[in-house]
Amino acid sequence: MIETALSLIVFLFPLAYSPGPGNMVFAAIGARFGLHAAMPALAGYHLATWLVTVAIGASFAAAVARFPAVFDILQPLGAAFVMWLAWKLFRAEATDTVVKARPAGFLAGTLLLLFNPKAYLIIALMFTQFLPPGDGSRMAAVLFISTIFTVNNLIAFMAWAAVGDRLARRFRDGGQATAMNRLFGTVLALVAVWMLLS
Repeated sequence: MIETALSLIVFLFPLAYSPGPGNMVFAAIGARFGLHAAMPALAGYHLATWLVTVAIGASFAAAVARFPAVFDILQPLGAAFVMWLAWKLFRAEATDTVVKARPAGFLAGTLLLLFNPKAYLIIALMFTQFLPPGDGSRMAAVLFISTIFTVNNLIAFMAWAAVGDRLARRFRDGGQATAMNRLFGTVLALVAVWMLLS
């Protein structure tokens, strides 16, 4: 078990900690609203991550393989959702009140995972490498792998949100904060385009 967990973490490290759609969104949320405000979206994203990972591990991947059009639908939806987040961030002013500019919540975090087909591909790839061939302990292995994957991902995304938060502390005043919102809004828009085209 420990050996599998360590191998899995090594396998996942570059995928979880390198810049990608999910962690860039949370870096932007952390920068705009702070690490604490990112927690509901992080909870939604990672609850969805665990549930989707278990589903894929329990043979959801086979169903998706039979219906590849699912990815054709999810890809533009995911890109559109990230673009919407980018637009909200880009338009946020430094003086916005909490009513006008709210951090992404639990539902937004959940949708971010569900509309990210690349996450499904990573999860499916992970199970091809780490799921034992025998049926006896298969479901226990699915739950174990899903939990390690989700916790590792949560730590990575919290780190990205914390980096965004620390960066933003230097730019909390007036024009600098507005400029930072524009910067992160533009970054998210580019992530949305990348999701759509890749």
